[in-house]
Amino acid sequence: MADSPLQASRQRPGKAMTAAAGAAGRAAVALLLCALPAPGGAYVLDDSDGLGREFDGVGAISGGGATSRLLVNYPEPYRSQILDYLFKPNFGASLHILKVEIGGDGQTTDGTEPSHMHYALDENYFRGYEWWLMKEAKKRNPNITLMGLPWSFPGWLGHGFNWPYKNLQLTAYYVITWIVGAKHYHDLDIDYIGIWNERSFNINYIKVLRQMLDYQGLQRVKIIASDNLWEPISASMLLDSELLKAIDVIGAHYPGTYTVKDAKMTKKKLWSSEDFSTFNNDVGAGCWGRILNQNYINGNMTSTIAWNLVASYYEQLPYGRSGLMTAQEPWSGHYVVESPIWVSAHTTQFTQPGWYYLKTVGHLEKGGSYVALTDGLGNLTIIIETMSHTHSKCIRPLLPYFNVSHQFATFVLKGSFSKIPELQVWYTKLGKSSERFLFKQLDSLWLLDSNGSFTLELQEDELVTLTTLTSGSKGSYPLPPKSQPFPPIYKDDFNVDYPFFSEAPNFADQTGVFEYFMNTKDPGEHRFTLRQVLNQRPITWAADASNTISVIGDYKWSNMRITCDVYIENPENGGVFIAGRVNKGGIWIRSARGIFFWIFANGTYRVTGDLAGWIIYALGKAEVTAQEWYTLTLTINGHFSSGMLNGKPLWTNVLVNFPKNGWAAIGTHSFEFAQFDNFHVEAHPDMHRAP
Repeated sequence: MADSPLQASRQRPGKAMTAAAGAAGRAAVALLLCALPAPGGAYVLDDSDGLGREFDGVGAISGGGATSRLLVNYPEPYRSQILDYLFKPNFGASLHILKVEIGGDGQTTDGTEPSHMHYALDENYFRGYEWWLMKEAKKRNPNITLMGLPWSFPGWLGHGFNWPYKNLQLTAYYVITWIVGAKHYHDLDIDYIGIWNERSFNINYIKVLRQMLDYQGLQRVKIIASDNLWEPISASMLLDSELLKAIDVIGAHYPGTYTVKDAKMTKKKLWSSEDFSTFNNDVGAGCWGRILNQNYINGNMTSTIAWNLVASYYEQLPYGRSGLMTAQEPWSGHYVVESPIWVSAHTTQFTQPGWYYLKTVGHLEKGGSYVALTDGLGNLTIIIETMSHTHSKCIRPLLPYFNVSHQFATFVLKGSFSKIPELQVWYTKLGKSSERFLFKQLDSLWLLDSNGSFTLELQEDELVTLTTLTSGSKGSYPLPPKSQPFPPIYKDDFNVDYPFFSEAPNFADQTGVFEYFMNTKDPGEHRFTLRQVLNQRPITWAADASNTISVIGDYKWSNMRITCDVYIENPENGGVFIAGRVNKGGIWIRSARGIFFWIFANGTYRVTGDLAGWIIYALGKAEVTAQEWYTLTLTINGHFSSGMLNGKPLWTNVLVNFPKNGWAAIGTHSFEFAQFDNFHVEAHPDMHRAP
């Protein structure tokens, strides 16, 4: 929007609303009210011919995977502030939907999330952090919609196959225990359940899941499928009446704002059940603003759900900073309320699930789009976006070129909206800092003398919400602490008697699951440890490594000394490692390089340049056996590394030229039980200083 004195004077007695655009003397931001007869090209907003589809809300995903890992370790009050920005109504993003991963023990993008059933006879509804997160969301918004979706599954469900549909009833039972456990242990009602994220669906499984949900009295839990593409699920539903009845919502991922004919023909609700996935700068915000409108206009999608909720994982993992906001430094308390939070607010603070879109929505003549929604009780919210092609590219799919240019857009309110006297106005301008505004309230629009007509002057990369609701607000807290790197000296003895979370702070599991453990066989120094608890490979979603590994620290670390007590439980072929300069994680974990110091139950050691063990730097005999505690020390300094066993040198001056930096890590040779204690890392930035 730009100031136009000529336009303003020509349209008197319409009221021009202005808001200061920064420093005194800078041009004002102006919205112009047109009191003249509407031109022929006006955009009419009318409910006389009925309404469009029911709006189901805007949401975000925690998981897929481990995207909220670092959030739980934030100190108060910062953790609660972050949660308020995400979930508190009329404060920040004010999300309507929270979708979480049903942890399945496998690598699912940025880490693994623990299953509530690692083994067939094992049930634990306090692992991980998704239960906690759902409760925190409900605490702030009791009406928030909760969804669960598996990415991976524990290995025992596959009976030796990497496939969750080997026993349909057993997999359905596993998913239903998660739903029932959410209610029984946390008083959480799960509203929607998915099938298998971005992987094959099984028609018979969906039917079995519906039948078993109903048998358990969970008729209220709706099924969304298939969290992949529009096809072949839509065509399958049209060909199978039982499947059509079983599925309540068709959910597609990254649809590019378009749907397909078959999906519309099902007459089911259509959702973009995963979208965004874009770096959360102003381009990411532009992507989010554009698709929130155009997913409905172009594709009839009544809900859009962002991956991911909050970037609370190490930034060098895949898709760093692809959350609505950033909270990746629990050690400092620093977080950033990114612009996608305020783009969300333009829709979420002025609508609710159960509102309806008007039929009269569409594209603006010179680029951009508009939607309008009503609660059916006289309230109206209009959201207008003019995101340019350059500043609204999402990570996927490819965005065909379009043009947005300066324009005057006249809107006419008709039907039950024709007598609305006043609209509140909220404004965002993305781009240059000198012109940038985020969710700024402007003077309200008075419509009493304008016959329900008003004109806006629009520039590119703007977002305007006009609404009858007066409840919106831009929440704020004092600035959080300044950003700080991960502490260069870090220790954890894991001596937590009753841990609130199952995972130790800042450790990010990349294959396997590492949990606090009470070692009843050792009441002494190693009573409380960190244990790798998977004894078989999960049904994977990504390319999990053959070894388990958890990373920690600062990716920029180069010189470091890592010390950790280790305990091999498997006497036959067990093995454990500590590592430094680990350069990959997430879905790329199989190809991680670094310096890995291994010991094995067969009395050998090995030093490798990669997690897979293909690059061997050194190997030999070591006085090691299973079920005994040993202290490993790995020192990396410049191009050389050395290792100690129980304080005595085992290997020295091994040359390492790559990688130059990376995380510290612990792990096991296979999916096996093993324990770790008294982890200690010291990182030194000076390449020439011995750690």
